[in-house]
Amino acid sequence: MLSRYYEFYLPLKINAGQDALETLGWEMQQLGAGKPIIVTDQGIVKAGLLDIFLSTQKASGLDLSVIYDRVPSDSSIDVVNEVVNIYQKSGCDSLIAIGGGSVIDTAKGANILISHGGQDLRRLMGVDRLTATQMCPLIVIPTTSGTGSEATLVAVISDSERGVKLPFVSYKLVPRLAILDPRMTQSLPSGLTAATGMDALTHSIEAYTCLQKNPISDAFAWSAIELIRDYLIRAVEKGSDRQARLAMANASLMAGIAFSNSMVGAVHAIGHSLGAVAHVHHGTAMAILLPYVMEMNIERLGELYARLLLPLAGEQVYLSTPSGQRAKKAIDVVHELNHKLHELSGMPITLSQAGLREEQIPEVVQKALNDGAMSTNPIDLTGKQIEQILRKAM
Repeated sequence: MLSRYYEFYLPLKINAGQDALETLGWEMQQLGAGKPIIVTDQGIVKAGLLDIFLSTQKASGLDLSVIYDRVPSDSSIDVVNEVVNIYQKSGCDSLIAIGGGSVIDTAKGANILISHGGQDLRRLMGVDRLTATQMCPLIVIPTTSGTGSEATLVAVISDSERGVKLPFVSYKLVPRLAILDPRMTQSLPSGLTAATGMDALTHSIEAYTCLQKNPISDAFAWSAIELIRDYLIRAVEKGSDRQARLAMANASLMAGIAFSNSMVGAVHAIGHSLGAVAHVHHGTAMAILLPYVMEMNIERLGELYARLLLPLAGEQVYLSTPSGQRAKKAIDVVHELNHKLHELSGMPITLSQAGLREEQIPEVVQKALNDGAMSTNPIDLTGKQIEQILRKAM
């Protein structure tokens, strides 16, 4: 599958490596900003990551006194409004998000309101609804290696009053700067390291195989898969390994860049629904669903899955596997990786382990059918096929 036409856009500066945090002061100076609101959560505070960040900024000249550290695991409109209110009352001029997907989405949501004069966030929901000519400077420092949110044009914010999740999609949401520093992911527990790593792998595989794939997104996705192959197990086994942590941060970033430009597919459509109905952790849902969705897609994607065996398993496995069996072997490798991660970290490998109940399956199926990510899956899955995937994964 070769795109007859494609667009690729990456309006993001990336500072990555050992001591990358120390570049923040100069970067903020270039942006004309000096008093950010730091957006984070209690998990980051308790893990000492906020202290690590602040200790690197003593010579930066920045005013880092404004901190919002109450972001919940599921970002909401109410939280976004709180951040905006503190930002405005404190006279801030920029945002720094330190955390995972929920923290980053909260900062993106706050940026929407700050940059659009405090309108109701609901009115700006959807694709390319943002009209501000200049967004507030947003710097993102990820503390997980999976969502790729530091490089994406997407934010999802819960509307608690209506019980729905609001999607926002615009290149205006891409942060101004992403800082990847291994010190910020070293304390991530092994289970979360495993699940978020599989989230990045899913982003990569779906970006490489979905309907909007293109040569540039392919390159990012392929490189991310190779890094995950070489470093995910190592990061789970030894969280203090800075080389492994930096490699996984780069993999997550590249996977985010890939799927921001080529989109995702059925794994995400079903995973979003599992999160909404059964509160299954997103990365865990991606890990469990990925091989089963690949099995359902194999008739259409066999050639691409066969190619993916090379970055998934390496040259030796690729060459020793008969060409007609490479697609199936690629799926087997994903199953094997899940089982290895389960042994090392306790990451769930069935949906029942992750909290899905039998009676919830019909609702998950219906929500998945209506999820936007299903539109770029290479085959049109029926409700019956989605149910088959869920039951196999139970």
